[in-house]
Amino acid sequence: MQPSLLHSVVCLTGQRRQDLAVAEAARAGRFTHAGLTLTLGRRPDWLHAGQADDEEWRIEWVKLYEGLDLAHAFVHTGEPGFLRTWEDLVESFCDQVPADYDSTDVTARRLQNWLYAWQGFATAPAYDGLRPGLADRLLRRIDADALHIAEHLTTERNHRTLELYSLFLVGLALGDDARAEQALALLTDNACTDIWDDGVHRECSTDYHMIVLRSLVGAVANARAAGLSVPGALLDRVHRGCDVALHVQRPDGITPALSDGDPDDFRDLLATAAALLDRPDLAWAASRGTTGMPPRDRSVSFPVGGYHVQRSGWGDRGRGYAEERFGVFDCGPLGDGGHGHYDQLSVELYGAGSPLVVDPGRYTYADNCLRHWFKGTAGHNTVCVDDLDQTPYRPGKPRGQVSTARLLGRWTGPGLDVLCGRVSSPAYDAVHTRTVAFVRNDYWIVHDRLRAATPHRYAAHWHLGADAEGSTTLHAEPAQTVVRAPAGQLVVPAGFGAVALTGGWVSPEYGVKLPAPIVAVRADGRGDADIVTVLLPGTELADVVATRSGAQTEVRVSRPDGTDVVRLSDCAPELSSC
Repeated sequence: MQPSLLHSVVCLTGQRRQDLAVAEAARAGRFTHAGLTLTLGRRPDWLHAGQADDEEWRIEWVKLYEGLDLAHAFVHTGEPGFLRTWEDLVESFCDQVPADYDSTDVTARRLQNWLYAWQGFATAPAYDGLRPGLADRLLRRIDADALHIAEHLTTERNHRTLELYSLFLVGLALGDDARAEQALALLTDNACTDIWDDGVHRECSTDYHMIVLRSLVGAVANARAAGLSVPGALLDRVHRGCDVALHVQRPDGITPALSDGDPDDFRDLLATAAALLDRPDLAWAASRGTTGMPPRDRSVSFPVGGYHVQRSGWGDRGRGYAEERFGVFDCGPLGDGGHGHYDQLSVELYGAGSPLVVDPGRYTYADNCLRHWFKGTAGHNTVCVDDLDQTPYRPGKPRGQVSTARLLGRWTGPGLDVLCGRVSSPAYDAVHTRTVAFVRNDYWIVHDRLRAATPHRYAAHWHLGADAEGSTTLHAEPAQTVVRAPAGQLVVPAGFGAVALTGGWVSPEYGVKLPAPIVAVRADGRGDADIVTVLLPGTELADVVATRSGAQTEVRVSRPDGTDVVRLSDCAPELSSC
């Protein structure tokens, strides 16, 4: 077997790209990205193929993720057609695309995938080298691409992280320690800027947080494998970033998509970080409670990024791990850059083995009505005023004034964890204060208080999952309105909002949208309004009565095992039972 001409690097994405069907499709010249499959051949037109109205299709395609699937298929089958396909693809790319054609972040991701795929092919017993002349050509092209990236580095944020990590990998793969060490130093500086002191990435997108964290964890893994010293500042930011990753993960292992991104399973990343950092708490979350140790904390706040988590347990308190309750309250800044959604005071809630209300995701970056819908305020589990966005819409980075949110307080006591936040918008005079009460580690009471000098139309939106489409019912009763969905119930007591079911979407991945119902709780034609929603996972029924007296709202929730009385006010909340 002819050895690879590259030094080996650690790949953290390999197990995500082991799909034989994807490899077979690539061998047939078919490629699927952004929900669209195109047949382009094994020597395609790399410059012009793609989707006319959304450049993301070509952006993802030219990164050639399929190379990892092809390598995996070659290793496990020995079928030379998989290797020949990759050779055709990369050779034709070199023929057609200049080193400076694509943006540096796209080139950086392609370089990573080329390195991972090439070394993957080289591990196969059937591998006897690339076709004549291709190895030398690829080495020259990798070097040229890396030099172009280094000379045109993005100035900040996640693209810069990606580019520096790719330069670090290229230095290691080419045996250029000086290049690798320089890239590692710059990557450390960037991590210290981009990972805030509470651990949240500066763009305030959970998906981009995880993507950046994967690069940083990969840098630690590769530095140690190469015998390089890992900067202490880098380790510090990785630990902080892992704290966020740990606590925003739902009990089903999925990280919800807050702002731009897709809901995704990053347990493989947590498992890698657990081993590298000696973090048994990460191992516990990565294995859903089968290895490691349960994290110490359940009610956690990240005050700079504005993520506030409520959790019933880690499968260590008599309830199965996947059955635990989980909520995340987004009460922070939009984030730096253009990936932040207009979703302040939004929540995502999970319980009894399923998401109860979800963030719908991003769907697209193309500047159209669907980009606006998924990014706008109405596309989130918060209150919409006069059908306006909290911040005036732009597909990318906002211009002018933006909405501001802040946490007013958190109160935690026996059977009750209460978060209270407030958002003000430049688009209207109404001020929205939301109180999220997590009761008995089991269900939620959400009180939305709207105050304004002029009348408005208010609507609290609750986005259900795609599984609720066609199986959600509304029951209007004199004392309350109940919405029953597969994951649980939403109950609105009389006098605290008019309830309707409307249509919406959720996007499990870029370019894919599925129909899903929205529960809209409205209060129209007034300046001051109070909306109360009780959200209960599972099938247990409840009767809800709410009253308001002065600054206090009292909510009584009666279930077969008793009645909870929760009093919410500007002072410390109270819980009693009867």
